[in-house]
Amino acid sequence: MKIRSVVDLSPGESGVINGFMDEALSLKLLEMGCLPGTEIKYNFAAPLGDPICVSVAGYNLSLRLDEAITISIQ
Repeated sequence: MKIRSVVDLSPGESGVINGFMDEALSLKLLEMGCLPGTEIKYNFAAPLGDPICVSVAGYNLSLRLDEAITISIQ
């Protein structure tokens, strides 16, 4: 089974954060509120596709695609 990440979501879809695929980047994401078990919603992408806007922990967060792809979801 393929591991899904935030970038696999379509605008308006949500998922639950399962973990991280990049240990070095995980601390930064945890500090921004991307905690395992938290719902994350893909809102929209910038006109050229990078960065993307997600909602997590009650606020909107802008993530680069290389950051968002490391967030695995259920």
